[in-house]
Amino acid sequence: MAEAKRADLAAFLRTRRERITPEMVDLAPGPRRRTPGLRREEVAQLAGVGVTWYTWLEQGRPINASTQVLDAVARTLRLDNAEWQHLYRLAGHQAGVPAGDAVRVTPQIQEILDKLDPMPACLSNSRCDVLAWNSAYAVMAPDVVEAPEGERNTLWQSCVSSRLSDMLVNREQELPGVVAVFRGAYSRHADDPCWQGFVSRLCAASPEFARLWARQDVAEPGPREKIMKHERVGEMRFTTTVLHSPTPETRMVIYTPMDDATRHAIDRLLAET
Repeated sequence: MAEAKRADLAAFLRTRRERITPEMVDLAPGPRRRTPGLRREEVAQLAGVGVTWYTWLEQGRPINASTQVLDAVARTLRLDNAEWQHLYRLAGHQAGVPAGDAVRVTPQIQEILDKLDPMPACLSNSRCDVLAWNSAYAVMAPDVVEAPEGERNTLWQSCVSSRLSDMLVNREQELPGVVAVFRGAYSRHADDPCWQGFVSRLCAASPEFARLWARQDVAEPGPREKIMKHERVGEMRFTTTVLHSPTPETRMVIYTPMDDATRHAIDRLLAET
């Protein structure tokens, strides 16, 4: 990597790090900070890389960074598509199509989600990570939005969280389809260690997922029927609609109530909140 590119890479990473607050990544603010944003050690911890290695990268030292490590840093710093490709070029790699899970949620996207209240809606990527949501989605699926960032994933919560599993009334019909759609997305990222690690962890944590994963079923995302039994308001029925985002492999998922009872249930939950 040329010296000028290393300097640009160092400056770019520093400015991206300084715009991410601890609250944005579920970290406590802690004592007073000398500079805005995250500390270097916090970025390293969230990205799963060594503190010394990340410090050297941000200092512009002559080290080699793999695409897998760059992807982990990009996810942590919430780089959008243009920034992700810029990071690759500065690090001496050819930019390609991003995995879709390094997405910065813009105020415009959040405003669209909020305008959809009282219909639950979220922004998700092809790995089923929930990136943003509105108030109705938060009261419908609190276990998802309150999960730590690495587990704020609808597939993970459906397979591992006993509470969410109990909520899905039509789980036996729904879950195989969800895993099949995930399998279709996985084929585009089979060489990505982040995807590989996610599948390995999920297989270890959920024998049910491991069994469905071994079936090799594949499906495209589309409208689905979800029946959920909430502990406070009872059964809720939704039809999901998937709207694809301009950002590669991200989508907005909208839950349309199928009956008046479900509409009243969401209104009640929102009023209680």
